[in-house]
Amino acid sequence: MPRTTTVDCPGCPPLRALTFDTLGLIKVLETRDKQGAPRVVERWGEPDSSKCITAVSMLQYYSNPLLAVARKNGQIEILSPVSGDLQATIPSASDLDLQSDVVGLHLFANSNLEFSTRPCTLLTCTSKGNASIRSIDISDSSTESSRLDSSKAWNVCGSGSIECCKVDGNEKFALFGGKGVEVNLWDLDNCSKIWNAKSPPKDNLGIFTPTWFTSATFLRKDDHRKFVAGTNSHQVRLYDMSAQRRPVLSFDFRETPIKALAEDIDGYSIYVGNGSGDMASFDIRTGKLLGCFTGKCSGSIRSIVRHPELPVVASCGLDSYIRLWDTKTRQLLSSVFLKQHLLHVVIDSGFTVEEIPEEADLPCKEQPVNKIGVVEGVEASPLKRKKSLKNKGDVTESERKKRSKHSKEGKRSKGNVKFMKEGL
Repeated sequence: MPRTTTVDCPGCPPLRALTFDTLGLIKVLETRDKQGAPRVVERWGEPDSSKCITAVSMLQYYSNPLLAVARKNGQIEILSPVSGDLQATIPSASDLDLQSDVVGLHLFANSNLEFSTRPCTLLTCTSKGNASIRSIDISDSSTESSRLDSSKAWNVCGSGSIECCKVDGNEKFALFGGKGVEVNLWDLDNCSKIWNAKSPPKDNLGIFTPTWFTSATFLRKDDHRKFVAGTNSHQVRLYDMSAQRRPVLSFDFRETPIKALAEDIDGYSIYVGNGSGDMASFDIRTGKLLGCFTGKCSGSIRSIVRHPELPVVASCGLDSYIRLWDTKTRQLLSSVFLKQHLLHVVIDSGFTVEEIPEEADLPCKEQPVNKIGVVEGVEASPLKRKKSLKNKGDVTESERKKRSKHSKEGKRSKGNVKFMKEGL
């Protein structure tokens, strides 16, 4: 029998999260209690493997947020993360590359939110390196979209395949990397490359590690010069553009590829998830392991997201679980099984819960329970007990001898009567 362990989950604070899986489903989870468990409140879409979600981007507006989703069939949909209504559809992410998946997606923030029709700028990048920036109109009355101007298109790699794409907090620079592609930084205004990393030298045995980047993230929103990248050879590398082209710090994490990276709001801590379900936090200034997250995941971790305000970090992966962790204690707060393989998770920072006054009557109120565990006001049914001798343990030694003596005399009398009957 396999060894199983149970973990007591204390619950998580009020929040709202959206998950995206391999069948194209979007599931919304909410927690409305202070220490409650998240529940699935909505599910958008129908299961279809051709609509697998490959990339996600969300604009955290409090009044009118937007959600962009890239699917395996090449379509990009812009939805409302509040109601799930379709706002716009782009039939193909790239007219030049129809057979590669969209691996990079980013919605640019816009300031003109007062009009019923507003432009939306979108960055896309396919696995073959075809990147483009396009603008579309989003109308509240219809779901039809029209481009405002011709899209800007360029190629970020000559060979290899792109696997990670990240835009900095100021939305002026974009980071690309992948299999056979060193991480490089591009200026989005001019669509030009401004920095390219250099592969690390051979080790002491003369072995060269092939280039294969799987994830990347910036350390700070206001600084594009420092970023962290994870490799398929279970390495985490810190790059500083102002220092050198090679990584200024590099360390290994377990023995499986790094699949997910996320930065903390403090600017120096990162969260790392690998292909075997291990998750830990590091101090990137020294490469010191701060601690591993308690609770073994049984599948590859594909997405890690830090809540911008609460001390909560969410992770999901191929084991079909979304897990919420405490960033301070690294303990598991809650986990939900969602049936499908999960690829991405997004936290809605604009979600708020109205506080219920203490004097208000709750819909489900617990009945008082007395000391013996019976609910008050309900008649208790009599308990069935096995028959047993009364005061069996209170019999003295003298009484036992008398009982044995009487039983012997009874046996003798029965034997004498039987003998007399046979003689007659």
